[in-house]
Amino acid sequence: AASAPKPLPSSGPKSLREMPHPLATSSSEEMGPALTPSPDLLLPRSIADKDLSLPNGTPVDTSSPASSSSLLNRLQLDDDLDVETRDLFVTVDDPKKHVCTMETYITYRVTTKTTRAEFDLPEYSVRRRYQDFDWLRNKLEESQPTHLIPPLPEKFVVKGVVDRFSEEFVETRRKALDKFLKRITDHPVLSFNEHFNVFLTAKDLNAYKKQGMALLSKMGESVKYVTGGYKLRSRPLEFAAIGDYLDTFSLKLGTIDRIAQRIIKEQLEYLVELREYGPVYSTWGGLEVELSEPLEGVSACIGNCCTALEELSEDMTEDFLPVLREYTLYAESMKNVLKKRDQVQAEYEAKLEAVALKREDRPKVPTDVEKCQDRVECFNADLKADMERWQNNKRQDFRQLLMGMADKNIQYYEK
Repeated sequence: AASAPKPLPSSGPKSLREMPHPLATSSSEEMGPALTPSPDLLLPRSIADKDLSLPNGTPVDTSSPASSSSLLNRLQLDDDLDVETRDLFVTVDDPKKHVCTMETYITYRVTTKTTRAEFDLPEYSVRRRYQDFDWLRNKLEESQPTHLIPPLPEKFVVKGVVDRFSEEFVETRRKALDKFLKRITDHPVLSFNEHFNVFLTAKDLNAYKKQGMALLSKMGESVKYVTGGYKLRSRPLEFAAIGDYLDTFSLKLGTIDRIAQRIIKEQLEYLVELREYGPVYSTWGGLEVELSEPLEGVSACIGNCCTALEELSEDMTEDFLPVLREYTLYAESMKNVLKKRDQVQAEYEAKLEAVALKREDRPKVPTDVEKCQDRVECFNADLKADMERWQNNKRQDFRQLLMGMADKNIQYYEK
């Protein structure tokens, strides 16, 4: 008899360390020492209870969507419910190739629509090249050191693509740049950064680059000039857990990426064989008049297989791999913010020790020590908020990615 369905795990009000690590395997030999738990691809309780408690593949609730496609569409609608509250929309499109005497490069149109008071106009349209996006990211890192800055796609390396002016490369990059700006737009702090405003609105960005806009905050300057002379005794447990989680996440993602690359390579090799295989039956059918109809049928079936497999491989290359790559880079960005946090804490600890050595009749704690403590607390709060936001984005992105991939495989085998 089928037992009652168990609800999926929920990301309810639990601490970071109480949650089971979703990427950990059951084998202790395989994983080595126990990993620090951390929330990952856990679904919200409402979805776990209503939609996905399926015993033996049968929906519990008759109103549940009939297929993974309709479920995916419904989830996407749920994710977009906050669209009405947004006041800034940015898109990247219309790539154009520019050929000059010194160089050849691609520019993209960046369109902004907004109702924010910080902008003089409700709509802007500017053209930007990759190095302008790179400038923006560097400026955000300098002026907002306590926050996680979304990653950019690497300058020249996109796996499986050689020609950086090919349509495939340009479109993959356009999608990545569009996502980069949307991540910043959705951030409650980064989206109000003055450099971001300039990037979206200035007709001539080079003028601002030359001025080297000295808009670094005091926080930015203090972090920028922290040297490596201070050594942190130990990370607080919650940040150590984040560091362990990021290491494991990167490791697992790297494994998935390698396997996905291998699958795509094997699919493409199989595709070459299929393309040669189909015409053989057509040729044979021309020689065997009585068998021509079934042989042509076999040839047509192989042609259908070719088309379906080609589409599946393209989906993996264009949709699946870029998300893995983005989150690998995202994890690296988060690790860099953690290192900056450690530097500020180490500086604070060193100053406290210095005060303790000098103190004789317990004078007041110096102002610079208090400022340093404020910086540590600011870093901690910003980092925790950004980590939570990143986890939420990751849950949505991977849920859509994996369900979409399942859909594509179902469609392939149906064809």
